[in-house]
Amino acid sequence: MFRISLPDGSVREVAPGTTPADVAAAIGPGLAKAALAARVDGEMRDLSRPFTGDAQLALVTARDEKDALELVRHDLAHVMAEAVQTLFPGTEITFGPATEDGFYYDFAPKDRPFTEEDLPAIEEEMRAIIARNEPFVREVWTRQRLIDRWTQQGESFKAEWAAELPEGEELTIYRQGEWLDMCRGPHMASTGKLDPQAFKLTRVSGAYWRGDQSKAMLSRIYGTGWLNKKQLDAHLMRLEEAAKRDHRKLAVEMDLFHLQSEAQGSVFWHPKGYMIWRQLEAYLRRRLDAGGYREVKTPQLMDARQWEQSGHWGKYRENMFVVPDEIPSGEDEGPVLSGKADLMALKPMNCPAHVLIFRQGIKSYRDLPIRMSEYGCCHRNEPHGALHGLMRVRQFTQDDAHIFCREDQIVEEVGLFCDLLDVVYRDLGFEKYSIKLALRPDKRFGTDAMWDWAEQSMRDAVAATGRATEAYGWEELPGEGAFYAPKLEFHLTDAIGRTWQVGTIQTDTVLPERLDASYVGEDGARHRPIMLHRAILGSFERFIGILIEHHAGRFPMWLAPVQAVVATIVSDADDYAHEVVAKLKAAGIRVESDLRNEKINYKVREHSLAKVPYLLVVGKREADESTVAIRTLGSQGQQMLSLDDAIAMLTREALAPDLRAPAG
Repeated sequence: MFRISLPDGSVREVAPGTTPADVAAAIGPGLAKAALAARVDGEMRDLSRPFTGDAQLALVTARDEKDALELVRHDLAHVMAEAVQTLFPGTEITFGPATEDGFYYDFAPKDRPFTEEDLPAIEEEMRAIIARNEPFVREVWTRQRLIDRWTQQGESFKAEWAAELPEGEELTIYRQGEWLDMCRGPHMASTGKLDPQAFKLTRVSGAYWRGDQSKAMLSRIYGTGWLNKKQLDAHLMRLEEAAKRDHRKLAVEMDLFHLQSEAQGSVFWHPKGYMIWRQLEAYLRRRLDAGGYREVKTPQLMDARQWEQSGHWGKYRENMFVVPDEIPSGEDEGPVLSGKADLMALKPMNCPAHVLIFRQGIKSYRDLPIRMSEYGCCHRNEPHGALHGLMRVRQFTQDDAHIFCREDQIVEEVGLFCDLLDVVYRDLGFEKYSIKLALRPDKRFGTDAMWDWAEQSMRDAVAATGRATEAYGWEELPGEGAFYAPKLEFHLTDAIGRTWQVGTIQTDTVLPERLDASYVGEDGARHRPIMLHRAILGSFERFIGILIEHHAGRFPMWLAPVQAVVATIVSDADDYAHEVVAKLKAAGIRVESDLRNEKINYKVREHSLAKVPYLLVVGKREADESTVAIRTLGSQGQQMLSLDDAIAMLTREALAPDLRAPAG
């Protein structure tokens, strides 16, 4: 008999061959109906998979939303693949994972790429498969049996993948009726467990087989899947709102920036967009100055030998732009480059250069901590298909800093950083964020003992700030740290509930060792400093994209590229409008005038679309009385104020949060 321990502390003895579904049925019919899968000794498994010994059992129901959604989306991917192959015979399948809010599957169509016009028919076929309530059946196959199956069925992509699987490993397939695919699982009991009204296929795109641009182009079909229709409707509403807030769309309406193929992944900032950048940079610089940071500037192009020494060349080279250190040939005939020059690389990050600055001159333990900041322009060779507006670029500027400190200073320094980050996020309109600790990856530098110490230091530091709690979404993420250090990740929640991983701080002992950074300790001996890598915004480009979408373009006045527009009702007020603009500019307000011969309602609509916070309307009466009629963005009415009072109000409103007098 096997002893099965349940979450309530009770233990049930069961015979070999018993499954989690049997245990659920023995507890009660309600649980048997609600159970979707099981956690056996922490591992997600099918309800129908028998126990193999004593075990800890937790039954997964819809209340376990994260696990339940992953099951639903995994099942939907399989159902979609069967539907596609039913409707389009000869289509080959590749892979179909669950994603954060849905699923996708990559196909090799027989005749033509799929289009969005195909999606409604595929959805209907999926509902038919769900209605058949086909059981998901797990089977263990040999590698050769898999290869033979895929070859016989003309599934060349699956056959290629199966041939690379290791000998002797347990290989599983999941079957629903006659259709099957290689899969680790788990799945729910049957297709009928899915809500046929709780999914939607959303789009089609191209994708290369195994992400390799030299290989076949596939058709990727995306879908979103939920536990019920209410969740789906809420998600679709969020998508609709996100489309309205898309930073690329708002950039056109507000004339902020543009992107074009002549500079893939790099941003052409227009004056209004760059004004947001300038205000954000100036604000953050004041916060860093007050926090004891020393700003530096380092080269963008460095010798490859430096990147070899730092370890980036071996771990990160595929993401770097490599440049030969030679003068190109000026001859029209023959090669431009010899191919024999030493190599250099554009920096993908600032950290090695900051170590080189630290190494200039002798440092004492009394000098630490040294907080070194840089708005460093970096380049990373992202694939063209991964580029996405401001959110994924090739050239970006980090709000980067590195803190060189002693071991006994880590907890305090991480605490100070957490406090600074908290203030910045709240000043920028983000009231909610969560903190995650990303732990050691498989591919890493350093010893296990070093990683044990570094990870525990981070835990202790966050605990000391009082933020290692459920209120801050505290969570540990195995395998997601950098190759040289564990890291704290800070995930912002925006106005429509999306999360963005932005800030980070990492404890690093590897880079100071590799680049020979040291300080003289109290004992007179040389010691390695601890290097804390940290960023609050991450990159200016991506963070501004997040800000645009979070505020839907309606920036707080201190960040708005144009803070006010003075618009005339009649041409008789033009001279007064010039006077108002001059006085507002003298008070430091970013103001423009609109003296066009257009109706005032037309002007109001146009400047509302451009998200200008304040519209000051002036006509003959306002000119005679030295007043203005103020319209606030998003409001229907207007407020009459004297010009002096209006200037005073706008001047107060335009102050950045760190420059305002404390409340009370």
